Amino acid sequence: MRNAAFNLVSPANSLKHNSMKLIRFGAVDAEKPGVLLADGTRLDVSAFGEDYTEQFFATDGLTRLKNWLSNNQASCPVVSNEVRLGPPTTRPSKIICIGLNYSDHAKESNMQLPPEPVVFFKATSAICGPNDPLIIPRNSTKTDWEVELAVVIGKRASYVSEEEALNYVAGYMLHNDYSERAFQLERAGQWVKGKSCDSFAPLGPFLATPDEIKDVHNLRLWLSVNDKMYQDGNTSNLVFKIPFLISYLSEFMSLLPGDIISTGTPAGVGLGQKPDPIYIKKGDVIKLGIEGLGESTQTAI
Repeated sequence: MRNAAFNLVSPANSLKHNSMKLIRFGAVDAEKPGVLLADGTRLDVSAFGEDYTEQFFATDGLTRLKNWLSNNQASCPVVSNEVRLGPPTTRPSKIICIGLNYSDHAKESNMQLPPEPVVFFKATSAICGPNDPLIIPRNSTKTDWEVELAVVIGKRASYVSEEEALNYVAGYMLHNDYSERAFQLERAGQWVKGKSCDSFAPLGPFLATPDEIKDVHNLRLWLSVNDKMYQDGNTSNLVFKIPFLISYLSEFMSLLPGDIISTGTPAGVGLGQKPDPIYIKKGDVIKLGIEGLGESTQTAI
């Protein structure tokens, strides 16, 4: 029986998107590939024989997985909802982050809105599962939160036009771009140091292909700490939209399949709280979500 979760859509000159949600599950560093069906069922697709790697995306893995599922879905084991979710894709070649990409966040940070995107990298060793603990770094006093929309590249992109840029997208994910503000802003002003600590990039719960998202530039995103809402924004307020970001970045580097672009955070981070900043402490529970991309929860340890 055909499942609506895997209908094939093939726009001209684009990736052959398959409407589906990709998950990875199991113990840390031993995750297996899976899919999330429209009814919430998690399926183990290990028998497909591939994880969600650069090679998977580069070789039209979404189409191949859809075709495989059409013949093998009935024999895929169901994964219990109690099983840990890992990051939805394997470690990419790079995580590229965009700073100050919501005007309200730039204002609360007392920074000028940039004339061009502010670009920095986040170490891929920071990646963890969506509900894994947040590890407050040693000597940290200013660990902060940032809910963000992450874009996953589906095929190699170099000098891509803005008009063609969305054809290079494999999907979208939820990302909490954790930041240690003292490391980021007070130690030679090198942002990567405040962004790359272990557990500072929880991703997921799933990767949604573009056909799963009605309008990526009109999604509510939110974040709470200990059930108090701090961030409540919408991707319609992105300063630099996703097609522009992909085109812009591809002028400076090749974007490889599986690479992640994290597109910035709206107002409401701890740094911007009045009259005094609020930072994460042991035991705090951080919950966040994006419309159509699920929710995640991290507990600080």
